[in-house]
Amino acid sequence: MPQSTRSVIDRIREEYYDLTTAEKKTADYVLGNPRESQFLSIAELAEESGVAEATVSRFCRRLGYKGYNAFKLAIANATAGQNPEGEKLSGQIEADDSMEDMCRKLYSADVAAVTETLNLINAEQIRRGVRYLADAGKVLCMGQGGSMVMAQEAAHLFSTVSGKFFAVSDSHLQIISTANMTERDVLLFFSYSGATRDLMEALTVARERHARIILVTRFARSPGAEYADLVLCCGSNESPLQLSSVPAKLAQLFLLDVLFTEYCRRDLEACNAARERVASALAEKHL
Repeated sequence: MPQSTRSVIDRIREEYYDLTTAEKKTADYVLGNPRESQFLSIAELAEESGVAEATVSRFCRRLGYKGYNAFKLAIANATAGQNPEGEKLSGQIEADDSMEDMCRKLYSADVAAVTETLNLINAEQIRRGVRYLADAGKVLCMGQGGSMVMAQEAAHLFSTVSGKFFAVSDSHLQIISTANMTERDVLLFFSYSGATRDLMEALTVARERHARIILVTRFARSPGAEYADLVLCCGSNESPLQLSSVPAKLAQLFLLDVLFTEYCRRDLEACNAARERVASALAEKHL
């Protein structure tokens, strides 16, 4: 995509894992404070990021901008028309916010994450992912921490229409399970950052077994993405090193919903019949 039509925020996220450690500090600040960043001088941004001015200059050039002023203009264009409250992450609520303001900020962050995910969805990639899942002998759903919650939800959701989806949470069991995969199997891995040791270990083993790998992440150029057959990107306004937030989970849930719905659309009659059987079997558990 041409630089002129590409959001600088998207550019930072895509280039994140190619940045130096110092440049990542600047990226983290800009991603967390986009509106504030457009008003800072290069010296002020360097101070806020905890780096030297030369680092900020290199950061701008690495993103394809001739200088800091061009970078600031790109930030201004990227944030134009945004609701300032919507920029606040769920973890950045102010202590003096009213209950109403807090709720509006959280709502804006949640909606922004889902909207960004919608803009990142590629129809052909979704169809390709569904083909992988439909053709698989078994599908192992994995993640770590908060992303494991998403993997468990994926296994639970798909289990209502198929018996080949399994969640594997323990890191040792993940390695054991991937070591026994075949080329007919699929590993569906959730990792917002796409850059954890457990992720890389599991993906390495799955790749050695020639299993297909679908990675759900925010960062298309993360280390884990290099091992995946298919990368499905979710959106949320946070850097890869921030703790998992509710907006990030909602973004992944929305992407999961899209994947599941398209999976069912391939054979609505069979999926509806399976869900009716599950509903009937679970009916006895309700009072």
